[in-house]
Amino acid sequence: MANQAYALGFAHVGQDVIIWSLARIVSPEVISIGDSVIIDDFVFLMGGEKTVIGSFVHIASFTSITGGGEFIMEDLSGLSGGIRVYTGNEDYSGESLTNPAVPYPYRVPIRSFVHIKKHAIVGANTVILPGVTIGEGAAVGANSLITKDCEPWTIYVGSPARALRPRPRERILELEAQLRRELYNAQGNYIPKSSRNSGLLRIGSKT
Repeated sequence: MANQAYALGFAHVGQDVIIWSLARIVSPEVISIGDSVIIDDFVFLMGGEKTVIGSFVHIASFTSITGGGEFIMEDLSGLSGGIRVYTGNEDYSGESLTNPAVPYPYRVPIRSFVHIKKHAIVGANTVILPGVTIGEGAAVGANSLITKDCEPWTIYVGSPARALRPRPRERILELEAQLRRELYNAQGNYIPKSSRNSGLLRIGSKT
């Protein structure tokens, strides 16, 4: 299957990015993607007001990111299969009509955000509603419903999700530091797989 990462016209796309051919990307011109990212087949990603995906990120099959708001997914985070992320919503107050087939001013959608911080991981078939920040290192179990912020380095489960217990951070942060020492040069630039595999020296690294 073809990699479409470098043919879609993103605002920015880093190195070693794979977006499989059956992923559907809407408004790529407003989407920025870091290095070493994999977006699986059957992902639906709609660029909204702001869409930023960091480095070492995976988005698994059948996940959708919609709503037209702001979506930020930081380094070393992941979304498992079948997740629904909503960065916006309809006005359910009764003051306007609803659904995208209705034009303005009869419909007034509400744009918001979802922010998934570094080292956060979200389990399969979870639903994330607008206005939520999933804190650094938080882990969300499968089939959860996220309606409010998740605290850093905490494991959440359930619908609605509730805090279960702390998630250890020391080993994860240690491994991140090791990864950055090995995969970035002295100037802080990512070293692509092609350079590592060919045995080329890091530019500016000490010998």
